[in-house]
Amino acid sequence: MATGWYATADTLLPPSLLDIGPIMGAIAISGLVPVLFVKKNLNGGKSRTSEIAMAERFANLKSSTLINVVDAENRMTEVNDEMLAFTGYTRDQLIGQPVRMLYGPTGYQTADTIRRGLAEGKIWQGDTPLVCSDGSVRVTQTTVMPLFDGEGNWSGSISVRNDLAKNEAFLSGKINSTALHELRDSIWMVDVQTEHFHYMNRAALDWMGLGGGSYDRLSLDDIQTKMDISPLISAYHAVRDKGREDVQCNLVLKGMQFEVSVKRVAIDDQNDQILFVFQDISNRVEKEQMKAEFVSTVSHELRSPLTSIKGSMGLLLSNAAGELPEKARGLLEIAHRNAERLVLIINDILDLEKIVAGGMEFERVPTDLSDLINEAVLSSSINSQRFDVTIETVGTEEPVEVHTDPNRTIQVLTNLLSNACKFSRPNGKIIVSLTQQQGRLRVSVKDHGQGIPARDKHKIFERFADMTNSDRASKGGTGLGLSICKAIVENMGGDIGFESQEGVGTTFYFCLPTEEAVVYHTENAQPGLRDAG
Repeated sequence: MATGWYATADTLLPPSLLDIGPIMGAIAISGLVPVLFVKKNLNGGKSRTSEIAMAERFANLKSSTLINVVDAENRMTEVNDEMLAFTGYTRDQLIGQPVRMLYGPTGYQTADTIRRGLAEGKIWQGDTPLVCSDGSVRVTQTTVMPLFDGEGNWSGSISVRNDLAKNEAFLSGKINSTALHELRDSIWMVDVQTEHFHYMNRAALDWMGLGGGSYDRLSLDDIQTKMDISPLISAYHAVRDKGREDVQCNLVLKGMQFEVSVKRVAIDDQNDQILFVFQDISNRVEKEQMKAEFVSTVSHELRSPLTSIKGSMGLLLSNAAGELPEKARGLLEIAHRNAERLVLIINDILDLEKIVAGGMEFERVPTDLSDLINEAVLSSSINSQRFDVTIETVGTEEPVEVHTDPNRTIQVLTNLLSNACKFSRPNGKIIVSLTQQQGRLRVSVKDHGQGIPARDKHKIFERFADMTNSDRASKGGTGLGLSICKAIVENMGGDIGFESQEGVGTTFYFCLPTEEAVVYHTENAQPGLRDAG
């Protein structure tokens, strides 16, 4: 991420660089992030200088460059004139509004995906729809970069968009070469045919020890002989030979950790380039490791004594030491429930640690998914009685075979059922359905509870997410279950999501891949698997 000030320059890049549409977002952002950072660190005071600088940055980014800035609440705080002209909105109509209004209902999932990535410090690139003031939808090529405050906390994002309809004219215009060359992130461009470097910015030259020297005679093989860039080479071949559009890889070089984006850039019909953008994530990784080590140590040290305490209280409640007075039993039951909750939290934290470290094992075997669902429903009977709800199943009458890890699948199912019980109304009904959709098996858990507020939906799978109406403490949740479910399902090659309407209810679902779901029909039985498609 850049930290300097960039003036608009009339100097043209080499002709081949004029056609690098995908990196325009990074170039534009590099000029704006310093101003935004300064503006956020004024301790609440206003600075005429920073406002003028912001105006100049926006004014310098002309042509089809559309810019908007959002805060941590996903509300727009800045838009440039080109954005207003493109969408037909006035500034007052956009400032303070959720950015999702620009995506429309069909783009909500994309907006949520972008936000989740930003919260993890990731840059997002792709095509997004924009709903204009007249109701029309126009597609833009978009780069979204997270913003962080002075303490390293995520504070919002900045988006730079290009009108795809005018992309050809846009690519033939000038690029701010000064901004590109001064980016703190290292940039390489490698010719697909020769594998020789076509371009390096100043950061890359300094990092490679080339200073102002020549790079056009260097190849990837030359770099490989000096340092281990195996992950980079693999990503390069995935993009060049296997047709992958964009590949991310992690790389450790000279004691620094990088997240590298590798992308093919079509210059013309005969001359393609592979673009490498290096983002230094050393500080972020170090902080994450320190935090993970601390949490892991504390969790391991707490689990054994807590398990012992919980077991001892369980023995007392079973009258192993004699009959307990009624008041003492009541107090002990409260202590036992809280000990159970603490053990659950610690187990969840340790599960997350395994997932992050890649240490969670998955044993995929042919499994009857219907049987797993029925088993999870049975094991959730205590929760259903506690919260006075009933659980029904649909589509589980017949065995349905899927290649999955049964224990991890049960873990996901019981967590979703536990949440559904907790947030259902008394005398409510929960419906667990198994359906087939386009070669995948879909399991859904539907409740008729209070639903999830729209302002909380983007963080539903985050760790310890603070939901507006969750009342987690009284209901016994750890705040980790859904993030663990997401990691488990994705590690098994599936995906997870939800649909919710506040005041009506919520449906959580997960899909598992299967080439062909096998349904075993028994005599005189109704089909157990319905096509929901």
